[in-house]
Amino acid sequence: MPLSSLAGSSALHGKLESYRGRSVLLATHDQLPSAIALVELDGVARRVVLGTPDLPPDVLAGVAATAEADVVLGDEIAPPPLPCKLERRSSEVTEWILLTSGTTGVPKLVVHSFESLAGSLPRQPSSAKPMVWSTFYDIRRYGGLQIFLRAIMAGAPLVLSSAGEPLREFLARAGAAGVTHISGTPSHWRRVLMSGDAALISPEYVRLSGEVADQTLLDNLRAAYPNARIAHAFASTEAGVAFDVNDGLAGFPAEFVDNPRGDIEMKVQDGTLWIRSARIATRYLGPAASLASDDGFVDTGDMVELAAGRYYFRGRTGGIINVGGLKIYPEEVEAVINADPRVRMSLVKARRNPITGSVVVAEVVLADEGAGADGQTADGVKNDLLEACRRALAAHKVPAMLRFVPALEMTAAGKLVRPSA
Repeated sequence: MPLSSLAGSSALHGKLESYRGRSVLLATHDQLPSAIALVELDGVARRVVLGTPDLPPDVLAGVAATAEADVVLGDEIAPPPLPCKLERRSSEVTEWILLTSGTTGVPKLVVHSFESLAGSLPRQPSSAKPMVWSTFYDIRRYGGLQIFLRAIMAGAPLVLSSAGEPLREFLARAGAAGVTHISGTPSHWRRVLMSGDAALISPEYVRLSGEVADQTLLDNLRAAYPNARIAHAFASTEAGVAFDVNDGLAGFPAEFVDNPRGDIEMKVQDGTLWIRSARIATRYLGPAASLASDDGFVDTGDMVELAAGRYYFRGRTGGIINVGGLKIYPEEVEAVINADPRVRMSLVKARRNPITGSVVVAEVVLADEGAGADGQTADGVKNDLLEACRRALAAHKVPAMLRFVPALEMTAAGKLVRPSA
């Protein structure tokens, strides 16, 4: 059934009533139909599942089965404009189901409510000055959904990206719309800086989340947007938003853990960050493991390390490389490589080795492709990068091989594709 029949008029209430108490899977290609359906079905449907366009048919079928979906809505539509401000139709609780990213097979289905997703967001503009939001994220992912809700609840315009849209075209549209606030992953922002088109937008607020934001990237964004506030946030689909860091520095102050702020509590256990708050999801659907511990904390799976009164993210527990029994966090090595101004982004991963089990290898995208095109120049850059690693890292963390590549693959969620170690 086209989603256009759901949106934009109270005269459609009778049609919406036919969805009351049902489990609805949104399987749209474009974001806008899903946005309309979320507005219209919240408070009516029992469950709304945010399917993403990258799911192959067999995985989508598995999601539908897990969610007990009895309605699947597609996007063969020409949708009307969204209402300027979100008005909830009813006090009935609709489960909002988000899919985890970066998994193989059927992803985990995470159960949220409107309140866990939006309860802490402002219901009105944070300032008298008009805001125009945009995001590189798909709004069917947690990071994008937060921006969608933030914009629509405040009645602010929102510029969405389109599937397959060239980066330059998106930035040009965002700039023409006067975007003031924009979010994305560190990988998204590295692509912007690498494109040469960063000046197409003039944001007042730049937000990063979803991956480790290293100091070099934060500094480069500051240089590109000197009048903008550069912030990085920590959030996950299961744990919700935990904090924003607005001081321009990588990592986060230890006081965030030592002194709970509002209803958000954090702890570091065995080197891993755990979170408890009203923003965490309710549960997983299906056979997935329990979401929270007995005391209500969620293990984020992100490793942190305390240094000089500040916690720094070291990587995911599932991404550790084991070299002869010694642990290596790829993000730690990448931060050293990315600190070189000639580097735009890098990916560190494992390669099997019969003696040590694995060795560390690195793929590097240069800011200026020409710097690595000439053999002598490429060798010089490579030697410099490896020497920087030797100075900053233990010997077992230094890449055994480093090669230049034109680009690195990104997931649909805007993160670097990381093979299992």
